[in-house]
Amino acid sequence: MKLVIVTGLSGSGKSIALNTLEDAEYYCIDNLPLFLLPAFAEALASRNDPRYNLTAVGIDARNQPDSGTLSPLMEPMKEQGIDCEIIYLEAQDETLIKRYSETRRRHPLSDGEHPLAEAIKLDRRVLEPFLDAADLRIDTTHTNVHQLRHIILTRVAEHLSSNISILFQSFGFKHGVPNDADFVYDVRCLPNPYWNPVLRPLTGRDQEVIHFLESNGQVQDMKQALTRFMEQWIPSFEADGRSYLTVAIGCTGGQHRSVYMAEQLSHHFTGQGRQVITRHRELS
Repeated sequence: MKLVIVTGLSGSGKSIALNTLEDAEYYCIDNLPLFLLPAFAEALASRNDPRYNLTAVGIDARNQPDSGTLSPLMEPMKEQGIDCEIIYLEAQDETLIKRYSETRRRHPLSDGEHPLAEAIKLDRRVLEPFLDAADLRIDTTHTNVHQLRHIILTRVAEHLSSNISILFQSFGFKHGVPNDADFVYDVRCLPNPYWNPVLRPLTGRDQEVIHFLESNGQVQDMKQALTRFMEQWIPSFEADGRSYLTVAIGCTGGQHRSVYMAEQLSHHFTGQGRQVITRHRELS
């Protein structure tokens, strides 16, 4: 049995994530009281019913762990052979405030003593144990509904093997560094195709830009160094029980160098038979 716990900040897209998993034939329950989680998982596992082999549960800040840690809840389930994953969704405060302003919904933690901005900060504080224990962290600040559904489908719903799922994501530093990355690499030191008027409107997926970058020795040295590092340490993450690894590669605008490097690394590790996903944040 696989149990996915979908949690995170209110307004970050938990309902969309849970609905997406339901569409992918997960048995889903939203806002389950946290203290019922072990008994609920054990009951479903004991039934040996294929309808519950894939189960997802939504939990928000109204169901915080009493002890401040999730270990007393998670360990018994893992000992019973239940494959548990925690997916944590978040977004920047400004984005969450804008979303609530547009939808005119009330934040579940806002009241007469906690206006929206304070409720969001309280939300973060209450959910820290989930963030600390998260297997996958997804920042939806720059993500629309369709992109989030795609991320959940490709990273969570389709990840049923014991091998690690690797996301190579390009981004532009001028738009902010992703909060959900395990590794962040800066390739702004490499030659920039942007200064070539012919290459400026293209991206790192276009052959002209690829040829420009591959003809430079620094670019090849960087690619080989990143490849060697990942090849050495990915097995260690797998041995530690990690299910997901997010590698963010940034250049100035997220259009040329970072896109090229993410594509190259994705191609290399796909060729090794690994489960690899590529995302270009600024191109999408």
